[in-house]
Amino acid sequence: MKPVVLITGASQGIGAAIAKVFAREMPGVRLALVARSAKNLGTVARACAKAGPSTGLRAGTTVEIFPCDVSDEASVAAMAQAVMKRFGAVDVLVNNAGKFAGAPFTEMSVADFDRMYAANLRSVFLVSRAFVPGMIKRGRGDIFNMSSIAGLGAYPGGAGYCAAKFGVTGLSKVMRTELKDKGVRVCCVHPGATWSPSWAGSGVKAERIMPAEDVARAFLDIYRLGRRTVVEEIVLRPQLGDL
Repeated sequence: MKPVVLITGASQGIGAAIAKVFAREMPGVRLALVARSAKNLGTVARACAKAGPSTGLRAGTTVEIFPCDVSDEASVAAMAQAVMKRFGAVDVLVNNAGKFAGAPFTEMSVADFDRMYAANLRSVFLVSRAFVPGMIKRGRGDIFNMSSIAGLGAYPGGAGYCAAKFGVTGLSKVMRTELKDKGVRVCCVHPGATWSPSWAGSGVKAERIMPAEDVARAFLDIYRLGRRTVVEEIVLRPQLGDL
């Protein structure tokens, strides 16, 4: 049976691109799409269903949506229960959800800092804690944690975002250390500027931003590696360099 792939932040941007790439290139994949907006998730789900093979139900893509605030403990618990009731287990977990808000360190409010921490780091912890025990029990699983080049190097105005993404990088290292002998692979992904709706109207030229599909394809290619190999970290940058 084809894997169950759960993607958080799947309603747009890289998350939606990951869903579409798996749907298009892995016949029979079962997708659990998670984000706050049920409407946007529905749009992505329909696109995935069309992208999948049309050779019959057994070969086609199964797509279900699970609206959830992944920074909220109770919401994650309810989502995990619904996912496990529908699919039984999750084989591939893509912790993609996140958000950005920039401000100088001395001007960033505590509330904005907390929002950056919750959306980008707390979400990874909560969702992973919900599904990793099942992977350990089965002795197999794949986890992708979405960090950023902001999780490798700091820049002005990135107090909350950089701190949170550095946290994702560190948490991923701990997870890799603890899970490597349990059959669970952990990969931390560090993309540079990647196209998403947030870039619309920014004035930045398209050639300075990576297509979301290129980043998404890296997830699929890494997943397809033999089980004796793990990509612990991967950095993707625009060819012309960081903005």
